[in-house]
Amino acid sequence: MMYLSHLMIDVGSNPDRPRPGRLWLRNIYHVHQRLSMAFLTPTQDGEDPRFLFRIDNSVEDDGPRGIILVQSDLAPDWDYAFHNARILLAAEPQSRQYNPTFRAGEDLRFRIRVNLSKKSREHRKQESERTDVYGRPKSQGKRVALTWEKDRGPEVAVQEWFTSKAKRCGFSLCDFRMLHLGWVVGYRSKAKTQREESSDKNSGRQMRFRSALLEGTLAVTDAPVFAQAVASGIGSAKAFGFGLLSIAPIRI
Repeated sequence: MMYLSHLMIDVGSNPDRPRPGRLWLRNIYHVHQRLSMAFLTPTQDGEDPRFLFRIDNSVEDDGPRGIILVQSDLAPDWDYAFHNARILLAAEPQSRQYNPTFRAGEDLRFRIRVNLSKKSREHRKQESERTDVYGRPKSQGKRVALTWEKDRGPEVAVQEWFTSKAKRCGFSLCDFRMLHLGWVVGYRSKAKTQREESSDKNSGRQMRFRSALLEGTLAVTDAPVFAQAVASGIGSAKAFGFGLLSIAPIRI
């Protein structure tokens, strides 16, 4: 059993006079920190609760509303998470239980924001020679932003990249559209002494993630593997708003 939450954020209608919600959304690190406050209870095995989220517009009309979708293993406590920041919200958070089931051959609509990254060639080569204390190959390596040749264009490269992810996640692509391509930025706060030496209001270690918002239709090829992908997310940087695969039936 999972939970799916919708948070409506007050971003205002005038970008030149932004609401606090618009400023908050500009730093993905602060967004992650605030959302994490809704999941302070550890799981039965003692680990931190797992959740995925995506800053999104309305799926139906692709409008300008600021919406955050959150998928979690535990029921969220949004009252506590926003107890001192209600000004960020445009409406009361909505949550419901989420327990999807899938079957092989099923066609579904999807939307996902992915972190377009891959392991560098140098680190992939090094990993083949690196092992952990148990002698197992290490799977972690330095990640770099996805690039493409100018004559191919980004949409072809992104579709090929996502197709390779799909094969490992129990589905195939039927229809594909890239709605947005850009960067997601965050700033980790510096220590107090470091902040005092800098006048930059965004001072801190910058994090930049190559981002693409994808939409289309898919066909489930392996139901258990696909269910695990929906629960766990797809790709890297899941803590910073990537990997949440939203699915819906196709209406005829």
